[in-house]
Amino acid sequence: MKNTYTDLIEQSYDFPQEGFDLNKEYLTFHGVSIQSLIEKYGTPFKLIYLPKIGAQIQKARNLFQRAIKKHDYQGTYHFCYCTKCNHFYHVVSEALKHKVNLETSSSFDIDLIMKLYKEGKLDRKCIILHNGYKTDGYLRKILALNALGFENSVIILDSTNELQRIEAISNESTKKIKIGVRMAINEEAQSAYYTSRLGIPQKEMLDFFKTRIKGNKKFELKMLHFFVDSGIKDSLYYWREFQRALSVYIEIKKESSSLTSFNLGGGFPIRNHLGFEYDYESMIDEIVRKIKEACTQEQIEEPNIFTEFGKYTVGESSAIIFEVLEQKQQNDTEAWYIINNSLMNTIPDAWSIHEKFILLPINKWGNGYQRVNIGGISCDHADYYNSGDFNQEILLPQYSKNDKEPLYLGFFHTGAYQDAISGYGGIKHCLIPSPKHVIIDQDEDGNFIDYVYREEQSVEEMFKILGY
Repeated sequence: MKNTYTDLIEQSYDFPQEGFDLNKEYLTFHGVSIQSLIEKYGTPFKLIYLPKIGAQIQKARNLFQRAIKKHDYQGTYHFCYCTKCNHFYHVVSEALKHKVNLETSSSFDIDLIMKLYKEGKLDRKCIILHNGYKTDGYLRKILALNALGFENSVIILDSTNELQRIEAISNESTKKIKIGVRMAINEEAQSAYYTSRLGIPQKEMLDFFKTRIKGNKKFELKMLHFFVDSGIKDSLYYWREFQRALSVYIEIKKESSSLTSFNLGGGFPIRNHLGFEYDYESMIDEIVRKIKEACTQEQIEEPNIFTEFGKYTVGESSAIIFEVLEQKQQNDTEAWYIINNSLMNTIPDAWSIHEKFILLPINKWGNGYQRVNIGGISCDHADYYNSGDFNQEILLPQYSKNDKEPLYLGFFHTGAYQDAISGYGGIKHCLIPSPKHVIIDQDEDGNFIDYVYREEQSVEEMFKILGY
């Protein structure tokens, strides 16, 4: 009996599943035929499916609203999109269609906001949270936003020194400045250091508020912010840091009537393998319940809850599609599939921090399968991918060198950070060009629309950057 790749997937996972299905043994992504895109555009190419962004935003909002209603929670929920996760105009514009708030992390982010404002994509009532280290240039641009009438612009202090620098830069005519304070979290046990460099240590928070913020007519404290880098997980570590931050919020709230918001930061995971399981509903319910109970016990108002979701918002909307150029059997046990671009360049998270992505073939699902390594075309030893979800092995369809149709592969859920880290449109390792970028949307009737946002990087573009 033939044991096909389809059999392997269907016996190993719940398949078809959200976002993935087969149409005549060809993979579809959110109902879009990848094979049709290959025939139309060739490979390699990156695609982004814009409707998925709105679906993720609405999912989070619905679950928070459900928990708020269940627990008779008196605060409100606010969804913020982190621009640093994916700065592309079409991505941020799509998120803004769903009335998200924004989170910034650098000076140029403010220029981005000003451009969107001038185009009518957002208005001055949009809540904008300013994170990251604040250079003087970054602070000046934030204060310019305030002067322009962005009434919900909030500077999240990353250190006590930032308050002093804001005071030095602002003038007497400056409107009251809304601020938040970020609490430094303790890292997990296996981390290289104990306490995050980001934020203000817990032991300094209350004293800093009492001596520097309380009674200061220039500032209005609105928010306490914390962020656990490993994500919002049902673990002893996460709940410990959550409770520490909540206790600090309660301490300061007793001294400050203006403090109204508790910011969980980012951290919702995305699906990075077909067996992914995460109970979003239970986690959100538990977060809301814990805040409600703590505030009721301390007899304080329940805060508005903020999240800053970047990866969760855009990660699952994107994929990168490759063609296998050659298969090589280097010894008795190691087979290689060589693809037509560099993995280091296109999914840098895979080799830099060993991030995992969903890897699936586009065609040949009716073939048998074998264990393989995926190699890029650069000359670098690190340009490979060989750890999937099958006991840390990659299993993909076998094929004959004489097959008329090549084997095509897709890395899915690559929409967060990859372009920013690899330097989109810049110089890549071995001068391997950035692949074509295809955008997929839907019209009013639900029909798919696809178009090229940017062609594959040309020799002339690279030489211009290099000065030739």
